[in-house]
Parts: sequence; C-alpha cells; structure tokens
Amino acid sequence: MINMDELIVKELLKKKDYYRYLKENSEWVKLLKRDKLNYKNFIKYIKKKYKLRVQDKVENVFENLEVLSSVLSNIN
Repeated sequence: MINMDELIVKELLKKKDYYRYLKENSEWVKLLKRDKLNYKNFIKYIKKKYKLRVQDKVENVFENLEVLSSVLSNIN
C-alpha cells in the first residue's frame, strides 16, 4: 500500500475485515492511494456491505426477536 497515509494503513491492518476486503477488491486500494479522504467513504461502504452500522444491528435484533417470538408461539 504505497503512498497511502501511514495512519490509514495502520487502521486497515487493525481491522481484519477491511484489510481482507481490500485484498479481494483492488479498486478501493486505488481510490485510497489517490486520496486519503476516500477512507471515510470506504468505511461507510464496508459498514453497509457487512451490516456493521447501528441501524443494521437494530434490524438484526428485531429480526431475532421476531424469530424467537414465532418459535415460542409454535411451542405453545
């Protein structure tokens, strides 16, 4: 990852999912090399893709509650 800001590289190496995604999808590597401001866009994209946003987590909780409710209603 040449010419990328050192802090960005350190952050990417800390987060295994981010680093793995970059290895598999080089278009983001190119964007990050061109402009370090793309890092925020990359983080947003990854959080959306892997459902790491707060709204995704809330949706997941509701889905789990619905499943649990249906299981409990079928038991009774």
